[in-house]
Amino acid sequence: MQQTSIKSVKNVLISVFCKDRLHEIVECLNKFGTTCYSTGGTLSTIKNFGIKAQAVEDLTGYPSILGGRVKTLHPNIFGGILARTGRDDDRAQLEQYHIPTFDLVIVDLYPFEEAVRERKSEQDIIEKIDIGGISLIRAAAKNYEDVLVVSSRSQYDELLELLKTKKGVTDLADRKRFAAEAFRVSSHYDTLIFNYFNETENLPAFQQSITGHTPLRYGENPHQHGRFYGQLEALFDQLHGKEISYNNLLDIDAAVSLMREFDEPTVAILKHNNACGLASRNTIKEAWEAALAGDPLSAFGGVIIANRPIDTATAEAMHAIFFEVVIAPAYDEPALRVLQQKKNRIILLQKAQQPHGSTQFRSVLNGVLVQDHDTKTEMADDLTPVTTKNPTASETNDLLFANKIVKHSKSNSIVLAKQKQLYASGVGQTSRVDALKQAIEKAGRFGFDLHGAVMASDAFFPFPDCVEIAGDAGITAVVHPGGSVNDKLSAGYCEEHQIAMVTTGIRHFKH
Repeated sequence: MQQTSIKSVKNVLISVFCKDRLHEIVECLNKFGTTCYSTGGTLSTIKNFGIKAQAVEDLTGYPSILGGRVKTLHPNIFGGILARTGRDDDRAQLEQYHIPTFDLVIVDLYPFEEAVRERKSEQDIIEKIDIGGISLIRAAAKNYEDVLVVSSRSQYDELLELLKTKKGVTDLADRKRFAAEAFRVSSHYDTLIFNYFNETENLPAFQQSITGHTPLRYGENPHQHGRFYGQLEALFDQLHGKEISYNNLLDIDAAVSLMREFDEPTVAILKHNNACGLASRNTIKEAWEAALAGDPLSAFGGVIIANRPIDTATAEAMHAIFFEVVIAPAYDEPALRVLQQKKNRIILLQKAQQPHGSTQFRSVLNGVLVQDHDTKTEMADDLTPVTTKNPTASETNDLLFANKIVKHSKSNSIVLAKQKQLYASGVGQTSRVDALKQAIEKAGRFGFDLHGAVMASDAFFPFPDCVEIAGDAGITAVVHPGGSVNDKLSAGYCEEHQIAMVTTGIRHFKH
């Protein structure tokens, strides 16, 4: 028998957890004379709509058992889904066992992801692992030549449009497209379950699945294609401006990660994932002015982030320079109107901060590197003095402030700060001495007097040369991880020159 690519939807199997919009679906199918088979609560819901439906139990000869764990797992169901209608032997067996074929399968899986996100009990989470539903999806998708599978409520609009446009029939291209989505749903679901179990088992496997896809104008450079997989709308509302680019996203990620460290009113300005200006003050406008003073040249074209609402006065001050992106938890209406005067300026309203996941990863060579996020932030109790001269209370605050910035700066990095203002940093250098010289030169170029300032280093000093250079520049307190065999040489210089030095025992490399 020659198989046709056009299939009328004569029989449909529906088994869904969420009943939203189900009325629209079954009403549409009913108009085309489709026979509906369903299970449990779904069956009751359909009948309540006043639409006839047949119970799956009538096909299987078994009721729903084991508290609903087993409903559809039966040859009379899966035979009707997996039968190849173009084969004589398959059709003969369907007739022998009185199995109807299903032309459409609609499944909405148990909400496992939501149960994990809402931190339900382990038993509740386990019961949200769908067995019958995922099996129906895979079976129907495998047999796409005969069956259309709808594996998510997000496809309801597409299904309704297809049925209405084609008057209750589907073609092979339709079924294959829906099958591809079904296997994406299945893969995503299984990955979530695996990662839930692997939190404790630590099996040597890397599996990730991210829903949501945003095409970007290009990648890092115009000749590179770029895409973002994730859900930006869960983190931000874009209030204005052009499409967010690949490089914008890198800077936005760096900005959000950095700002997590600060509780006082703070503004940071970033370029190429590094802070070129940052300050904490009593008001957000004062913080902006101090942050901009750190490097008004690099601020051009940068990304600005504030951890307090932006008022009109601050917006007017910001508007005086060109920048790509501004991020804040709120904007006064007049402030928003000021910032919107530049049509391409990206204005992001940051929603409630969401913590990083437990791990981060990046592609390298022919594989993936995975590590824990660096969530360690040093407090005053983490500072161990290694000189008899202790830092003053003000210096301690500045050391902690500078150490937060150096943690988020590209290695090798040095940060110079005073009165909770970033004076200058040296970042991404192959030599720590070069990083320090870069920072000192930059601070001088923008008129900062380093006498009484502090220095933070993202790693230990292998030789005393850095503290010697810092001491000559006027630095009075130093924080670094320690751990070098030559720690005593650096500490000895500081001891001799009345520079307070503390160590943290924590290195913050960022490559």
